[in-house]
Amino acid sequence: MNYVYGAIFIFIGLYFTISAFMKSEFIVYRILIARSKLLWKDNVHHFYKVVGMILVVVGFLFIFDVF
Repeated sequence: MNYVYGAIFIFIGLYFTISAFMKSEFIVYRILIARSKLLWKDNVHHFYKVVGMILVVVGFLFIFDVF
């Protein structure tokens, strides 16, 4: 089951990272950005780049049974 959770974490992390680099206009990303701008203001895309990379690492840790 860790493979499934790890793959989901990696997929979401890649989505966040790629969307943040491209500053995507996809509706799901825009909703996340709107909520996060209240706290992060202009740094919201940098925030999602970091969060995405962290999720990818955590996903690989799940796959390799570290957690």
